[in-house]
Amino acid sequence: MSSPVSVAPVRPVTRVAQIRGDLDGLRGLAIALVVVYHVWFGRVSGGVDVFLVLSGFFLGGRLLRQAAGDQPDESWPRAIVRIVRRLVPALVIVLAASAVLTVLVQPQTRWEEFADQGLASLFYWQNWYLADTANDYLRAGEAVSPLQHIWSMSVQGQFFVGVLTVAAVLALVVRVVGATRHRRTVLIGTLALATVLSFWYANVAHQLDQSHAYYDTFARAWELLAGMLAAAAISAVRWPGWLRATAAITGLVAILACGVLLDGADEFPGPWALVPVAATVLLIFSGAGQTDRMPAPNRLLAAAPLVTLGTIAYSLYLWHWPLLIFWLAHTDQDRVGLRDGVVIIALSLALAYLTARLVEDPLRVGASSKTRAAHRLPTPPGYGVLALGGLVTVLAVALVVSSLAWRGHVEAVRANGVELQTLSTRDYPGAQALLENTRVAKLPMRPTVLEAGDDLPATTLDQCITDFASVEVLRCVYGDTTASRTIALAGGSHSEHWITALDLLGRTHGFRVVTYLKMGCPLSTDDDPRIAGSEDPYPLCKVWVRAAMDALKADRPDYVFTTTTRPHPNGPGDRVPDSYVGIWDELSANELAILGLRDTPWMFRDGILFSPVDCLSEGGDPESCGLPRSEALADRNPTLEHADRYPLMSVLDVSDAVCRPDVCRAVEGNVLVYHDAHHLSATYVRTLADELGRQLSDATGWW
Repeated sequence: MSSPVSVAPVRPVTRVAQIRGDLDGLRGLAIALVVVYHVWFGRVSGGVDVFLVLSGFFLGGRLLRQAAGDQPDESWPRAIVRIVRRLVPALVIVLAASAVLTVLVQPQTRWEEFADQGLASLFYWQNWYLADTANDYLRAGEAVSPLQHIWSMSVQGQFFVGVLTVAAVLALVVRVVGATRHRRTVLIGTLALATVLSFWYANVAHQLDQSHAYYDTFARAWELLAGMLAAAAISAVRWPGWLRATAAITGLVAILACGVLLDGADEFPGPWALVPVAATVLLIFSGAGQTDRMPAPNRLLAAAPLVTLGTIAYSLYLWHWPLLIFWLAHTDQDRVGLRDGVVIIALSLALAYLTARLVEDPLRVGASSKTRAAHRLPTPPGYGVLALGGLVTVLAVALVVSSLAWRGHVEAVRANGVELQTLSTRDYPGAQALLENTRVAKLPMRPTVLEAGDDLPATTLDQCITDFASVEVLRCVYGDTTASRTIALAGGSHSEHWITALDLLGRTHGFRVVTYLKMGCPLSTDDDPRIAGSEDPYPLCKVWVRAAMDALKADRPDYVFTTTTRPHPNGPGDRVPDSYVGIWDELSANELAILGLRDTPWMFRDGILFSPVDCLSEGGDPESCGLPRSEALADRNPTLEHADRYPLMSVLDVSDAVCRPDVCRAVEGNVLVYHDAHHLSATYVRTLADELGRQLSDATGWW
């Protein structure tokens, strides 16, 4: 996802900067690619990189003209205010509209996340918020945020402030040491060094943790700096016509092909980001000083439709993504068709035009008549500007206050979550209601939809599960930590959620539980593991599994507790993946006994994971927010087909304590079964302890 933010160049006093209609058109082409790829293809188009380079180019041009004395210096506070006036008003309008749509369209379970991201977006911290949560498995199954696209605006906002600050400091230093005539050279040298360092950092960060690096300001800075260096070098471009044409054609083709040939979501901001960055620089250079004799691609970009699109690119970017996400949420779809996509784009264009003309233009940079004329802006009455500025301010304050208030409300509700560990088994029997077929009093469900997000296994709260980006094998001890008998709890999060019951049983029956867990990574011999739900490649899972298996062989627990089944990829029911069998072979060859538990149902509906918590918060009931048992589970535990080959494996199955004969409901015995789309709530697992204990007793003979 990308953002067409750029800082419009202020025209110099003593030298008139060249007006580049082709670059305005390039911005229009970039936003068109961004919108089309987002709406219909769900891919990164490379538009983010085009906008980053153009933003750096325009900012660099202004700073270099100031350094050369061709344009009066602008004070740091005035420069920051100008940027705020240019970028913030339209953002506030879209955030306010998105807040209203969130309340109307999204379930209450999504409001807290919107409040967090709304605050992060308003204060230009969204990219770091997303970077911090990129490897958070608890958020991996959530619907995409309507504010996710604002990450790139946050990157640019932070970059603008940083560069303006550095430029102001450099100007002061050269003035103090009496080297004013070298100010431009010092600035260019600083930019060049920063570009090299940022590019190096981006490649290192990309290798270490690409999902985090994608949002990292320092890993993205080189793209904006490349635009600034292009502004420094453009005056030296003296290319012959054939070279300009070649550069323009190459640049245009590369930008058009970028989204088709490159998966930017996985490859950027690493070396492959050089493709759209270099292509944009080529188009900048190909049209340098050639307003009357530009190459054909530049003339094409300077065409009125693309230039017009470029003038509303910022607003169009702001509007199209939330409209798309809210439409998908409203229709309960994961993609749009041709007709719906056209409607979304048309509405985005209309709102972008209105926002640009009624909000951006009246409040954008420069109140002087000269600046307005240069940018073809209307001359609004003074009281109109004040009223508009006041409205934007009120909306911004309302967003902050309402977001903080909702977060406070949720935290107050969750503060009651300590009660979940001591709920009355008579009033909240959970799984026991299924097993004993008892009558259950009508009481409010616990955890509530707002408590569910924090009803997590102890290993998650204790950070005893390896995250996506790490391969370290973390060992934490639960149950009776002094016992000599050991059960190793190993695998992914579907093994993890059993720690609640195993911890209770261990303390009761005198065994300890040692964890070997990694987010989204079951024990498997798969050469090409994928992240569950998203199917994104997960090569670090393979590395971790090898390390975990080596640790298990060295530690030699009495039993290895792990899941044995997985949802069938083509549905319905569940199956034993071949890659699981390879692990059983390896454990058996090392004489390690296995406690093989059939996995609990994943909430797939029409091939798409859905959250029962969201469904309940929207007014659904336990049955409508559940799933027919036949869709989630095979008639017979698939593990039993392999049991004869593995005498050291005991087969466990608690399906009848989670599902009724015909349906797997969202709530049983007044207890919420799932805290998300496929993980059991810790409270429900606590009610499963007796049944799991009965089966473990039969398998181990320990009690």
